[in-house]
Amino acid sequence: MTACPDADSDGFLPPHGGYKNLKSYSKTVIIYDGTVLFCRRFLDRDWRTTDQMVQAARSGKQNIVEGSDASGTSKETEIKLTNVARASLRELLEDYEDFLRTRDLTLWDKNSREALFVRKLGRVRNDDYGTYRGFLETRSSEVVANILICLIHQARYLLGRQISSLEKTFVSEGGIRERMTRARLEFRNKQKTASAEKRPPVK
Repeated sequence: MTACPDADSDGFLPPHGGYKNLKSYSKTVIIYDGTVLFCRRFLDRDWRTTDQMVQAARSGKQNIVEGSDASGTSKETEIKLTNVARASLRELLEDYEDFLRTRDLTLWDKNSREALFVRKLGRVRNDDYGTYRGFLETRSSEVVANILICLIHQARYLLGRQISSLEKTFVSEGGIRERMTRARLEFRNKQKTASAEKRPPVK
């Protein structure tokens, strides 16, 4: 799951804290930055909606961070917080769809030429805000909202796969209690082996 863990994997705590290597995290950073810009450009006077949208975007990002950091001691917490991140993005998705609907603007079909183009951009290996900067900073509110909607769908898909993988890992490997138990048993077995090796041979 992580390439740059915070914890030493030699103990019973598994590697954790490598959220910056997650594709889902990089997507939510783009969504957060894009949402801040969208609100500044198109909702500057609607402070209540701006606050709600920015907070939802932030929650989608920050809960991945918190879940990744907690994974070393609680897979249950990681799964829960990853679910919260996904739910926060669903709330943000609704806000963007409301924006388009209440202004009689077009919501792109998922198979439209425009949506397919955004998905193609998302396949860039080092996908970041710069990939979309030229569009988010210059296009109309309709286009920018639809781009962010596409990105939210991508992030939710990735988080769904991430949650499924976490659930399978938890079922097969257990949580911190199971790892602690295995660590204690391994330590006791090593002590018994060492003690047996020190005994003089029976004549």
